[in-house]
Amino acid sequence: MTVIDYWAIAEAMRADLIARRRDFHRYPELAFEEQRTSTIIADELHKLGLEVQTGVGGTGVVGILEGASDGPTVLVRSDMDALPVFEVNDVDYRSLNHGKMHACGHDGHMSILLGLAKLFSSLQSHLVGRIKFVFQPAEEIGQGAQAMVRDGVLDDPTPDIVLGLHLWTELPIGSVGLSSGPIMAAVSNFDVHITGRGGHGGIPQDAVDPVVCAAHIITALQTIISRNVDPLDSAVLSVTRVEAGTTHNVIPETARLSGTLRTFKAEVRNRISERIQNVCTQVALALGCESRVEIHHKTEPVENTPHVVDRVHQAFKRISAASLQIVDERTTAGEDVYAFMRHAPGLFFFVGAANREQGLSFPHHHEKFDFDESALPLAVALMATAIGEYVIPQE
Repeated sequence: MTVIDYWAIAEAMRADLIARRRDFHRYPELAFEEQRTSTIIADELHKLGLEVQTGVGGTGVVGILEGASDGPTVLVRSDMDALPVFEVNDVDYRSLNHGKMHACGHDGHMSILLGLAKLFSSLQSHLVGRIKFVFQPAEEIGQGAQAMVRDGVLDDPTPDIVLGLHLWTELPIGSVGLSSGPIMAAVSNFDVHITGRGGHGGIPQDAVDPVVCAAHIITALQTIISRNVDPLDSAVLSVTRVEAGTTHNVIPETARLSGTLRTFKAEVRNRISERIQNVCTQVALALGCESRVEIHHKTEPVENTPHVVDRVHQAFKRISAASLQIVDERTTAGEDVYAFMRHAPGLFFFVGAANREQGLSFPHHHEKFDFDESALPLAVALMATAIGEYVIPQE
């Protein structure tokens, strides 16, 4: 029986993991612009002796590590892109790319996956099957995973298992979010274009006010979740942008609303989408306006396969040195990793990375987002354990 202490190996990599993460953090790149990032990743994978493919899905990189004998193919994925956020953290690894920031942990994800490539390349003689390390662009705009799929990332070889993780400041350091079924929501965005009749702000009776109409629509939309969705289902509908007018004394001709819809079931998403259309049309009609609704379904739910969750859960319990707390964790945030996972059994889990005592608990996408870097070796040990369940013979 092959017994490997992944925790000890990961702890020995701590300094390298942190250094690599901080380098990525200093030079963030937006979706499909990850040129420096992908070059560094490809170079590191080449040095480790992996078969490397570049330009997959635009700027994506794939490294394949072949084992000593045939067996299953495990695809492990990291995202690469940053966000258009101006960082205000006072740290020596603060972003040097103005207006761009790794505010979601992708810098850590890349460091973790490179660490895993190094770890398993040193264990190549023990491997049965192969590991496919996938570095994906453009997660933040929900397009990178599908771009890589279109470019054949799931071919030659086809994965038998898909694994991924997310550093998560919703959970404290030392905890792991591990759940079966839907764990991240489908994401839909909507825009409502309202047309009235412009006029003088002091003579409203001669105009048809699209701003008032927009206000009524916003209020009416809030009833959809409470009155049209089964209380045992989950959904979120948020209006996040309102645009209208240019000055104090002019009633504008048009107004625009934008927002997001999050659901875990296709039938719930379809029902809410229909109600959005109906509510906007009828409220606008009642107030003498016209409305046009555009709804764009961006991503599908991320769903974990129960038998994979059960197997990895049992494996995680063996990492006694880490003093793990395994919890049920689900979120209405979205992720495009579903594009890989719908083609093979899979698992996506959360690694707690918050440390309130150190002030590291700001939410993802915040200008002060950061995480406890102790999560990096822990994440390597966790993912190595999950991968090892499939490519390292247990007896």
